[in-house]
Amino acid sequence: MAVDTSRPLDPAAGAKGARGRGGQLHKDGTPPRGRIRNALARHWYAWAMVAPVVIVIGLIIGYPLGRGLYLSLTDANEANVERTIGINHIPATYKNVGLDNFKAILQDQVFWDRLGWTVTWTVCCVALTFSIGLGLAVLLNRRFAGRTLYRSLLILPWAVPAFVSVFAWRLLYNEKNGILNKVLDGGGIDAVPWLNDPTMAKASVIAVNIWLGVPFMLVALLGGLQSIPGELYEAAEMDGAGPWQRFRHITLPGLRSVSSTVILLSTIWTFNMFPVIFLLTRGGPGDATEILVTYAYRLSFVNSPRDFAGASAWGVLILLILMLFAVVYRRSLRKQGEVW
Repeated sequence: MAVDTSRPLDPAAGAKGARGRGGQLHKDGTPPRGRIRNALARHWYAWAMVAPVVIVIGLIIGYPLGRGLYLSLTDANEANVERTIGINHIPATYKNVGLDNFKAILQDQVFWDRLGWTVTWTVCCVALTFSIGLGLAVLLNRRFAGRTLYRSLLILPWAVPAFVSVFAWRLLYNEKNGILNKVLDGGGIDAVPWLNDPTMAKASVIAVNIWLGVPFMLVALLGGLQSIPGELYEAAEMDGAGPWQRFRHITLPGLRSVSSTVILLSTIWTFNMFPVIFLLTRGGPGDATEILVTYAYRLSFVNSPRDFAGASAWGVLILLILMLFAVVYRRSLRKQGEVW
């Protein structure tokens, strides 16, 4: 039986087929635009305002990140990169080595030692910073004389640049002429080698980082406390709840969303806190206070020949560790019912 192919298809069937392939048609019969084109057409002004920021961030962060990823897969060092000496131009001779740099790092005990201390340093700093910041926020959330002055004084370390604070603490920790040892000497106590003993050096850098981090925790948690309705505390007090019960069942749940954010940010900042370690101890004594990021810096800028590929591989591993932590942390919050 012959079929006449000269007759046009049924319009309804054609429309149905078009809908089946690409969604419903517009009233004028034209197919719908893509989601990206539709978003650009509707919010072009917003995209235009955001574009400069995206371009700048791409240049500042995107290019170094891409360059670091590329170098981590090579054997680039000070001796084989492209360079110019006088009028002589020496081309690059490094080659791609795949994942050899990462294998070498993961098989080296130095990485695991640095990672262990970095995790210990981060956990101690974040836990103590959060605890002290929460305690001060609860105190400053009450009405008392001079509350504004106390708030200003406690925020002061946050206003001072980090390197200035670190140099000030380095003077305080000076074993011979430092103020701390002068006070101890006045009480008949021998001088303490704050930065020359491995254990004391670790405690010293943690104390300095807490000093720098408490103001941020204080401001964030104080804002969270002021967002909790006072009627909840009044109702709980009328029901006979004590101070600890009110803190446990009202304050902590009310601060959960703020706490989750500041803990994540503080963890990332502390994990990569280069100024405190480098300016205070330079990773010493020996390598007692060396964290991952300061060791990567040492490979690239201090050791000779400078190992650009190795430093880049360390940086990539640091990024992967923090990304893994952020993913696990986010999933744990979702399981607890937090939307973040």
